This record gives sequence, structure tokens and C-alpha cells, in this order.
Amino acid sequence: MGTAPWAGSPPVPGEAASYSPFVELDRHAWARLADTIEQPLNQEDVDRLRGIGEHLSLDEVAQVYLPLSRLLNIYVENAARLRAATNDFLGEITRRTPFVIGVAGSVAVGKSTTARVLQEMLRRWPSTPRVELVTTDGFLYPNEELKRRGLMERKGFPEAYDRRALLRMVAEVKSGKPEVTAPKYSHLKYDIIPDERVVVRRPDVLIVEGLNVLQPARVRADGTTGLALSDFFDFSIYVDASPKHIQQWYVDRFMRWRYGAFANPESYFHQYSSLTDDEALARATDIWQRINGPNLKENIQPTRSRARLVMSKSEDHSVSRVLLRKV
Repeated sequence: MGTAPWAGSPPVPGEAASYSPFVELDRHAWARLADTIEQPLNQEDVDRLRGIGEHLSLDEVAQVYLPLSRLLNIYVENAARLRAATNDFLGEITRRTPFVIGVAGSVAVGKSTTARVLQEMLRRWPSTPRVELVTTDGFLYPNEELKRRGLMERKGFPEAYDRRALLRMVAEVKSGKPEVTAPKYSHLKYDIIPDERVVVRRPDVLIVEGLNVLQPARVRADGTTGLALSDFFDFSIYVDASPKHIQQWYVDRFMRWRYGAFANPESYFHQYSSLTDDEALARATDIWQRINGPNLKENIQPTRSRARLVMSKSEDHSVSRVLLRKV
């Protein structure tokens, strides 16, 4: 006979189906975890951090991001205690290395805003005054290289990134290297900016934000696997929502950008600024159905279960529940 799946004592009748590696908390229960913590941000901060078309209010910051920042602070402090205990065990002194947080999720789901808010809030905790943010956009191959490889229509898919350079950058930060640089990406130009770099200097916390940061390691031709980016993460977050809601958010954002970023003659997408409403709607829907939707289904959404914490959003873009992996 095989081993029972509950490995020890049997479950209470009717509870087997509820087994999950996550603790699930609705927004109200999650918000209560920060009742005694002072709100560090004001309305001006929220307006500055909010992404285009995203729902972000002071209430959202207080009820969702404040508890999350406190939880992350607990993890950072415990990591420091573990390092000290390990030093005692080894009889050596090793330098504290940055605590690395990965933030994953679809295009238009709000992961960039999540990363910016967490950066701002973690900076307010005494143990983490230096918090740096790096996006994986900088590790996309330049457009000329993507064209050469036939990947312009797959920009954002895992194969469109210089994964080796991205792994090397995070590994160097995690190892405590005093200064590490990363390529800089322009959303206006839709391309890497030559000769410009993002500089990371030994932060307390590094946040790595991107579509595919939770991708598992690739299997080599000989059947072995290498390192995954997430192997260097101390904590990981997946920003989640229904695909139909994300599609609508993407289309809405595209329509708004016609009068914003797309209106700039220097924008890569300036060609879309003169589209009629019907033409713009059709174009945005086509891009989603050909590129962003398939990437979400094939590559991004399957990594959700690899996250330490999942932030689940409702149709109005607000976080409705939080799932935290059991320790």
C-alpha cells in the first residue's frame, strides 16, 4: 500500500479538498495585520507611484502594502539573524548580502506599481534604508538583435531576454559585490538605451520586477538544469488577476496612451496616435491576442504557484485577497 497523502494523521472528513500550500486571507483579514502600524505615505506619494490607469489609493496602501511591507521586514530581520547564527556556527564573519525580492505578473496587471510602492515603503523601515529596483526590461535584447533572431513579435517572451546577463547581475548583487550595473531600457523608444546603465550599489534590499522572473531553470541538451533567477530570491510575489480583466486593463491603457506617450513624436508607438477609437481598439485587442495573452497563458501564469505570496486583484484593479505560502 502507498503512503497516505497527509503523511501521518488523517484529515478531518471533508477537509481533504481544502489542503493547500498557501494561507488565504481576504482583504479585510489581511488589513487587520497592520492595524497598529503608522501609514508612512501620503496622497502625494500615492499619486507619484501610481501607474497609468491603475487603482491605488491611500486605503489600498494602508490595507494591502503596509502589512506586506511589515511581513517583508520580518523576513529581512530573520535573514539577518540566520546569517549571524551561521557565522557563529562557522566561526567566521561574513558580510550581510542584499535581501532579494522578485515581483512577477502579466503586462498591465500592475506589478510595476507594486514594485515601486514596496520600494518606497521598505525604505521607511530602519533595517532597510537602501532599497534598489531593477526591471528585467533592461535585459531584453536590443531591437536590432530581436529582429535578427525573428523575435520582435515575441518581445516579453522568455527567449527575448539575455537570461545569462540577468542571472549574472542578480548573482553579483546577491554575492555582495560593491557595485553592479544593468542595461537601461526606454519605454518611449521601446528599446535598450546604448551606453546607459542602471547602477546598484550594495543595497539592503533589491527588488527585481518582470514578466518572467519566476521561470524555472531551463533544461540543457544533456538533460541537466542550470540556475533559475528565482534561486537568488529570498522572497517572491506574483500579482494575479483574471486574464479577461488584464486584457481589458491593457486595452484601456493602450487607448489612454494615444493621448499621452504615443503622442510624443519620439515614441516608438507614435504611429498609433492618429488611430480612430475603433482602429485603436482593434489594434490593442490584436496585440493582446497575438502576443501578451499567449505569453501570459504559456509562460507567466504557470509560474504563479512558485511565488511565496500571491496578490489577487478584482476587476476594479484593487487587491481583494492575499495568498501566503505556509512556512
